[in-house]
Amino acid sequence: MMKQTLRNTAFFIAALLAIGVSVNASAALNKTMIVDATAYNSVPGQTDSDPWVAAWNNRLRPGDKIIAVSRDLEKHGLTNGAKVRIEGLPGTYTVRDRMNKRFTNRIDVWMEKDVRKARAWGKKKLKIIFEPVK
Repeated sequence: MMKQTLRNTAFFIAALLAIGVSVNASAALNKTMIVDATAYNSVPGQTDSDPWVAAWNNRLRPGDKIIAVSRDLEKHGLTNGAKVRIEGLPGTYTVRDRMNKRFTNRIDVWMEKDVRKARAWGKKKLKIIFEPVK
């Protein structure tokens, strides 16, 4: 009985590993970085002529969790579509915008049209966790 239980357990673990390899492999690919985090809005003066279209021609929609990244972070895999978790904020954000080349080591959290909220956010040093886009 004990040998059969051990065999069943071994088979179960092998099956889990076979189907869970991609989950574990992707978790191992996650990177962390400390970045400056600011906020921006879809309002004139903070964007170009169409404040609802981001740098890679993605249309931003209310309720989306979006960030812009400084261009130097793109070499780390933080490009269009990358999924990012941000220390202190719930949920997962998607990289859909890029910042002016004068900024470095920075993300910009999109706060739709709420300028007051973005100003209250200010500038922080935060840890981000992401899976690079290749």
